Amino acid sequence: MSKTILITGGARSGKSVIAETKALSFGPRATYIATAEVRDGEMAARVAEHRARRGPEWADHAEPFDLIAALRATDGQGPRLVDCLTLWLTNLMLSERDWQAAGRALCAALPLQTDPVVLVTNEVGMGIVPDNKLARDFRDAAGLLNQWVATVADEVIFAVAGLPMKVK
Repeated sequence: MSKTILITGGARSGKSVIAETKALSFGPRATYIATAEVRDGEMAARVAEHRARRGPEWADHAEPFDLIAALRATDGQGPRLVDCLTLWLTNLMLSERDWQAAGRALCAALPLQTDPVVLVTNEVGMGIVPDNKLARDFRDAAGLLNQWVATVADEVIFAVAGLPMKVK
């Protein structure tokens, strides 16, 4: 049963826990596709916290750039959780890769998946206009990427204070 679910919200809104619960609702085991790159001690602590919370029912698959390859490699093994699209976008933008082509390719690949895919992303367009070009470019890119994925998603959930609000 293929299904694409996008979960968005602000920082510390409860997105990841909601996404983990949703992914495990499709079966007793799931694959966690992590897009984060661990570049410092603080990020290493965040990753360790996430892993400890998830528990043994999760298989980890790290992929900071080629998200489509990660989805292909894990399809047929049960539900997958991609955490998160905005870190993936950051990786693409900072390495000067074509994030638009990658985003469109992701949107084309999602409906072809056999097993469910739950994607986490940050809603970054609800705050002030950033004061520098890179931050504005990122905000704009994240907004577009989220819109593209929401269009192909079967379900969209907005996380607020740890509570899921169904949008689509």
